[in-house]
Amino acid sequence: MARVQQEVEAHYRSALVERIRAAGGIWQTGNTVVRLARQFGFCYGVERAIDLAYAARKVFPNQRIFVLGEIIHNPDVNQQLADMGISTLSRGGENPDLTPLTPDDVIIVPAFGAEVATMRVIEEIGCHIVDTTCGDVMSVWRRVRQNASQGVTSIIHGKSGHEETRATASRALGAGDGHYLIVLNLEETDLVCDFIRNGGNRSQFLERFAASASPGFDPEKHFARVGVANQTTMLRGETEEIQRRVREAIQDRDGGITDNFRFFDTICGATQERQDALFEMLKQPIDVMLVVGGYNSSNTSHLVEIAAEKGPTYFVRNAACIDSAESIRHFDLHTRGEVVTKDWLPLNTNLVVGVTAGASCPNNLIEEVILRMLTLRGESV
Repeated sequence: MARVQQEVEAHYRSALVERIRAAGGIWQTGNTVVRLARQFGFCYGVERAIDLAYAARKVFPNQRIFVLGEIIHNPDVNQQLADMGISTLSRGGENPDLTPLTPDDVIIVPAFGAEVATMRVIEEIGCHIVDTTCGDVMSVWRRVRQNASQGVTSIIHGKSGHEETRATASRALGAGDGHYLIVLNLEETDLVCDFIRNGGNRSQFLERFAASASPGFDPEKHFARVGVANQTTMLRGETEEIQRRVREAIQDRDGGITDNFRFFDTICGATQERQDALFEMLKQPIDVMLVVGGYNSSNTSHLVEIAAEKGPTYFVRNAACIDSAESIRHFDLHTRGEVVTKDWLPLNTNLVVGVTAGASCPNNLIEEVILRMLTLRGESV
């Protein structure tokens, strides 16, 4: 593993990022000040997943190795693994296509984990399994399994199509008698709270949450006892507000008693650290904000949401998105697609540029983005 970690570091480290971090996250060259968030980039769970993937290639040099989807949500890292001969299983709808697998193959379970049914099929085939599931994700699984064993329905704050949320939901079924409902935001939470308080049209409710509820879910029965869990990369403040609203709905229905409500803090520590660090950095004036990471990264998109509240923010996958000082291609969270903004980078003036990155973004990509921006500003490095 020591040799593996050296190889990973050689691929992804950045002397410039380390230099800025050592300077307290503030670095000036010419008329440009770069402010780097106190916490950013790779977290322990992501580093572990990548280390294990590299190790798998060394331990099984002559066998086919597959990943159940992307190992993390960063296209550059996933391409690096592909260049090492580690393939990504194609998906048949929302689930990976397991038909090509044989007992001699190696399967890497990504940091998000995998659904119970998927893991059962892989075990039946007899593949070698390298499980990189993050410990914070498994902590959520323990909570929702406990809910199921005690007749408590899990209300999961997350994205219903996200690999981690689907894996968590499968554990919320317990031995088969558990139930769950996935809520994306406060709007959906309010619909749930209204039904808890007042009841309502069962058919309309089930139609609204058809893609987000467990098989056989009945809001008239399964809201009797509820517990709030979450996808670990969601906004902490939003999860806490969902917890508060659901608890109040249970109290209103049950005459002030909260015995039928439970909540556990299962937000990933690294996710929270990156959000807190960004909030802290944004207390100082920032002219332009760059957020680096994969467009399908949940934790990165929440950093973008936070930064966009304060000023011009550009969500870029890598330095190639920065065409020029007159044009930048960046991901728009509302349209869910890449857009182009003109005249985004002021020249010939003092400028403070804030930089952060999601937990699946390596330091070398952050460096390349910073260098590209500085070059366009005509600064020497």
